[in-house]
Amino acid sequence: MIIDTHVHYDDEAFDADREELLAKLPEAGIGRVIDIAASAESLDRVVSLTERYDFVYGAVGLHPDEVGDLTDEVLRKMEVYINMPKIVAVGEIGLDYYWDREAHERQIEAFRTQIRIAQAHGKPIVIHSREAAADTIAVVTELYGKGSPGEHMPRKGVMHCYSCSPELAEIYTKKLGFCLGIGGVVTYKNARKLVETVERIPLKYLLLETDCPYLSPVPNRGKRNSSLNLPYVVRKIAEIKGIDEEEVIRATEENARRLFFPEG
Repeated sequence: MIIDTHVHYDDEAFDADREELLAKLPEAGIGRVIDIAASAESLDRVVSLTERYDFVYGAVGLHPDEVGDLTDEVLRKMEVYINMPKIVAVGEIGLDYYWDREAHERQIEAFRTQIRIAQAHGKPIVIHSREAAADTIAVVTELYGKGSPGEHMPRKGVMHCYSCSPELAEIYTKKLGFCLGIGGVVTYKNARKLVETVERIPLKYLLLETDCPYLSPVPNRGKRNSSLNLPYVVRKIAEIKGIDEEEVIRATEENARRLFFPEG
């Protein structure tokens, strides 16, 4: 089955046809999706979706652009939700220096705080990193590298929508034990760096994701994205690696289960 490890079906972009769209996913071979929180307001919506649909799981956390809302009350809510059986990760968390909506120091502090929640509960993390490669790898190495509290965690996390160099990807995967989330961007003409990353990094470190409603793959670029577009991503990964599409689906499912669903 295909597992979409990063969706935002709680987003208002799906308000008009959410039930109709989600009903199509199992028929299309999408076995599970992980709905990822981004804001304080989205935490409740994510949990609600996991309760309504058997194949929807969730992650709770605040996107770096939203960490001004990471109050003690929100942290307490995260601590409650992270213990729910269908909440499988803390995310999406990290650093975003592109929009600069929150001070860098505040983002780093919130990133560390949310990582520690994940570590305390034995959960993987979903990392957002944009224009912040140096600080992101510094924090991750500090909290998951050799000699850190998270060094021996069996499940660490995923670099969502990976966009940095192949060399940095090798550090995240082979040295720190993280996976890379690969979505529609890999099909874009200007994605040479990501294509090289997919070519160089072993399949056992790759996960399928959409980030829907964003980042639709070619030929649907510019339109609202959904998990129904993942076969285009599968096809591109198979083309890059010179393997069958079924092998990509099988391996990425195994990777997702190992990271997010170790109990089955």
